[in-house]
Formats: sequence, C-alpha cells, structure tokens
Amino acid sequence: MKNKIVVFLIAAVLLTALPLFAGYFGQGWVRILALALLYVLLALGLNIVVGYAGLLDLGYVAFYAVGAYMYALLASPHLTENFEWIAQLFPGGMHAPFLLVVPLAAGLAAIVGVLLGMPVLRLRGDYLAIVTLGFGEIIRVFLNNLEHPVNITNGPRGIDRVDSMHILGFNVGKGIDIGNLFVPSVTLYYYLFLGLVVFSVVISHRLELSRIGRAWMAIREDEVAAKAMGIDTRNMKLLAFAMGATFGGVSGTMFAAFQGFVSPESFSLMESIMIVAMVVLGGIGHLPGVILGAVLLAALPEVLRYVAAPLQQMTGGRLDASILRQLLIALAMIGIMLARPRGLWPSPEHGKAAESKRAA
Repeated sequence: MKNKIVVFLIAAVLLTALPLFAGYFGQGWVRILALALLYVLLALGLNIVVGYAGLLDLGYVAFYAVGAYMYALLASPHLTENFEWIAQLFPGGMHAPFLLVVPLAAGLAAIVGVLLGMPVLRLRGDYLAIVTLGFGEIIRVFLNNLEHPVNITNGPRGIDRVDSMHILGFNVGKGIDIGNLFVPSVTLYYYLFLGLVVFSVVISHRLELSRIGRAWMAIREDEVAAKAMGIDTRNMKLLAFAMGATFGGVSGTMFAAFQGFVSPESFSLMESIMIVAMVVLGGIGHLPGVILGAVLLAALPEVLRYVAAPLQQMTGGRLDASILRQLLIALAMIGIMLARPRGLWPSPEHGKAAESKRAA
C-alpha cells in the first residue's frame, strides 16, 4: 500500500510539472498534452462499452459530437443570429454557463446512447460494429446538412466564436498571473482536463469493482451464461451505452470550449476508429493500458511530424506528409499488435489461463 502511495505521489508531481516543462519548448507541446488528455477521457468512456461490456462500438464519436455541438450552440452567437425569437429572449447573446451545459450535454449524450442501444440489443460482434458505425455516420451527416431550410448547425462551415470556459466567474481562456509567473490558458486547460481524467479513472475503477462492472464482464465473456445466472443483460447493455456516452458528451463540451470552433470534420469515422484503437492497443478492459494507448496514439501523430518531414524532403515532395504519418502510425500499430496481441499493458490473467501460464 505504501509503495502505491509513493507511486501516486510521484505521478502527481510529474503530471503537474509536465506542462511547465513542455512550455519551454513552445505552447504547442502543451496543447498536444491537453488534447492527449481529452483522448484519454474518450478512451475511458469507450472502455466501459468495449472493455467491460464487450460491445464493439464504432460510432462512439457521435456522443463526442453531441456534447461539442450542444456547448457550441448554447455558448455562441449562432442561435441568436439565426433565430429572432431567441435573440429577443437573450438580447445580450446566448452565453450559457459552462457548469450548466456540462450536465445537460452528459444527460443528452446518455439519452442518445440509450436510443442507440435499444435497437441493437440483440446484435453482437461484427453486426453490432456495422450498426454503430452507421449510427456515427448518420450523426455526422446530420450535422453536415442541418443548414437548410433552417440553419441549426451551420453545415460544413461549423460554428465559431464559441465561448471559452467560465468557471465560477473565472475565465479559463485568458490565463492567470501567479506572482511573477504567467500561466497561459492552454496550461489551465491541461490542468482542468487532468482533473477530469483523474475523476473519470476513479469512477471507472469503482464501476469495475462494483456488481454492475462484474455483470458487464460476465456479459462480455458469455452472454448466454450471464442471462442464465439471472443478470438482466438488456438493462446492463443499455446502462453500458449510457455510461460510455456520458463520458463522450462531457469530452465534447471540453473540446468545443478548448477549440472555440466545431465542425463535422472533427467527428469523422477515422476519429472513432482511432479511439477504438486506443482501447485495443493499450489493453482492453485494463485502465492503465487504456490510458497508455490513448496517450501514445494521441501524441504519436504529432511526434511523427518530425519524421515525416525529412522523408518527404528525401522523396522530393512526392509523398504527402499527412498520408506518410498515417502510414507510419499504421505500421507501428501492426507491429505492436503482432508482438503483443493483448495490448501494450493488458489486464493480468486470472483463473485457468493464469494457472496454465504458470505451469508452462
């Protein structure tokens, strides 16, 4: 127990000092760290659906989009500029408090998660993956086309001028002065996202050890056996979809406030695939592995910029740097999965599997 406390304290000090150290090399690196924490939050949410309940969801980015657009609509001039009756109700512009929008976005995402889960309760495996993939694309297409005849989402142009976070009267988007030290807004966002990740890890860990978590894992291993033991598999699946969607909705509000702009391009199929890859690459159902996978896959594209640019110059510019980066990421993922099929940091094996391993 003492060793764990020491490890946690060292990790806390390192994570607290990390943005201050990265800031010496430019605020762009701090921004990468903040976005990596957002992806950790998304991966933790998807881990509830995929890792605990064993439901392959390829449309998870839809909940991310729901949260982002809800915050963008309620905390920007878009609605007041396009709807006169809203402008009359809010003559000073609609700038909903951040602490009000977050629970609303979480609740709406949970409702959308339940609506997705209800039609697919009897599906599993590849069939479930195809249906959820289609659901994610439907949400993106809706966001891309809800401009005519009534302009709700501003179509492919997206929504800009989104308010930054205001928490208890404090504007996170402006930075603060602490004595002679100025802390930029991107660093403040990093600390906010870090706090959310820690809170989410605690929730996920408690869920894993609870009766609900054990019921999810029983469904994951054998749904027929779980139903025979008296587990209400229908409600457990719906709860998994709702809980995972809640994480996605909260992440979306953070993303919209952090970026100040949202568009359908940010919620493409590739984003869903990357989030699934984070969970699988790190270790399905194992919180440390999921966090490791999310950090690596979120930071790897930025690190590979420094590898792709020289390779592009060597080929005389005939290779596109962004495509080359995707190729390098794919090769790295293939290599890792061939070397470690259960992920970089898989959960420890129990029962017969562990006994057979020790005997070997």
